[in-house]
Amino acid sequence: MGVEHSTPGLLLLLIAFLGPVIVLIRRAAAGKSIFIRRIPGVDAVNEAVGRAAELGRPISFTTGLTSVSPVLYACLGVLSYVAYRAARFRSRLLVPQYNPEAMAIVENAVRDSYREARRISAFDPQSIMFLSESQFAFASGYMGLMHREKVGSAFLFGYFAAESLILAEAGQQVGAMQVAASVSPEQVPFFICTADYTLIGEELYASSAYLSREPVQLGSLAGQDVAKLIFVILIIAGVLIATWNSVFPDAQIINIEAILRYQWVELFSFFGISGDGS
Repeated sequence: MGVEHSTPGLLLLLIAFLGPVIVLIRRAAAGKSIFIRRIPGVDAVNEAVGRAAELGRPISFTTGLTSVSPVLYACLGVLSYVAYRAARFRSRLLVPQYNPEAMAIVENAVRDSYREARRISAFDPQSIMFLSESQFAFASGYMGLMHREKVGSAFLFGYFAAESLILAEAGQQVGAMQVAASVSPEQVPFFICTADYTLIGEELYASSAYLSREPVQLGSLAGQDVAKLIFVILIIAGVLIATWNSVFPDAQIINIEAILRYQWVELFSFFGISGDGS
């Protein structure tokens, strides 16, 4: 939709939402500190990697049924961090995959993390393994992998469906410490029951931003929080105005919706300018 179809109120609202994101991205890029609330599941990432290293057992990280999408890129931030820590601790990292296209991206991310840790010689392409594009065949392959390798810590980040409980139960059976994060609300209860720590919904994106410290992710995350705060303020203001107008009909206040729908022609007329700009 072009600018000619918008209204002044909507443009101001758009600036109010995008402005904080742009400002905070620039602050993060400049190296300034941006506060992000700590989440127990994020703190557990280091604990899980360290536990696997102490036990001398492998680490598993799966993105489930995630295809090439924004969810995958959010998972890559956490995967890169886990791969870096695994390389430093000399722990074996297993990354079972469901989607061939996502697998290529995941392999590059893991390789880059090993290179950053100066352990590129320890990187094994065979550790990024394709299991199946069939949902339950993938789940079966994952279960077999967990039992054969006796995984010490398991990360389940991304999009999951009916196989979520199967995957998490496989980790429970081998005594693995599990950290799960899903954007699928209907699967979150299964992870809460079986995983040690569970990140819910948008906490997945927050964990990626916090661990990677990537400026665009940090600024976007903090900017979205500001936008949500603006939404809450508008909702509260709208409720108060609607209540006032209902109780005092003779002293009504113009509501927010009317302001947002105010047309350009009406605005020009208010300032004495004709529609053609004369």
